[in-house]
Amino acid sequence: MLNRIEFQFSERLKKGEKLFIPYVMAGDGGLEVLGGRLALLEKFGASAIEIGIPFSDPVADGPVIQQAGIRALQAGTTLKAVIEKIKEVRKLISVPLIVMTYMNPILAYGIDRFVSDLQQAGVDGCIIPDLPIEEEEIIIHQLEECGVELIRLVTMATPKDRIINIAEKGRGFLYTVTVKGITGVRNELDDSLSSFLKSVKEISNKPVIAGFGVSNPEQVKELSQDCDGVIVGSKIVDLFNQNKINEIKLLMESSLVSEEVI
Repeated sequence: MLNRIEFQFSERLKKGEKLFIPYVMAGDGGLEVLGGRLALLEKFGASAIEIGIPFSDPVADGPVIQQAGIRALQAGTTLKAVIEKIKEVRKLISVPLIVMTYMNPILAYGIDRFVSDLQQAGVDGCIIPDLPIEEEEIIIHQLEECGVELIRLVTMATPKDRIINIAEKGRGFLYTVTVKGITGVRNELDDSLSSFLKSVKEISNKPVIAGFGVSNPEQVKELSQDCDGVIVGSKIVDLFNQNKINEIKLLMESSLVSEEVI
């Protein structure tokens, strides 16, 4: 049986569409705004939505998302409260929801409880950037049993044999990191990125989604030529923080327009 990520992504890709996954930091601006933001992003064309959990040591995140996490923590946001809020608003959102967090909060919460609560909240996937494949045994069986996809990451520094090993696992998508470093807006893409994405696409039998440093429609379209879609984080977070909702709409709509239509 296809999970929600597999089903919705395959349906969009069959139509020739590219995938666009925006990221939001839960609790930034207050946890009460999360449902409204998810609804807006779905309305603007999101293929899925990545929901960040605020954490005091977010090793993969750049300054914009770090600051959003600090604001969320200062507002009293907890992992338990985020999951409860997702469960509350899930019936209003039809696209896949993917939680992004680190192992420390999961261990503090309790692995079994964390996975069970994700399932009950209607979460479809989980990204844990500080969990290497060698350590997956700590949580992968619980996730698989509850039907929550572990979304794995590869980078330009990942050896080819390791990419092959990672790409064989799971049924969601392969998160392909487009920068040599942390998240954050970049004005230019790495020259070797196109060939890297093409090579990952040849290896993976799941959708290949590019993320980290993607901030404008031109970058989205450039990257999407060599993979199945993109994740945009820092730019969306920054625009939400400035309450520039129309700019988010324009960013997503212009990114999702195919070159043939322009």
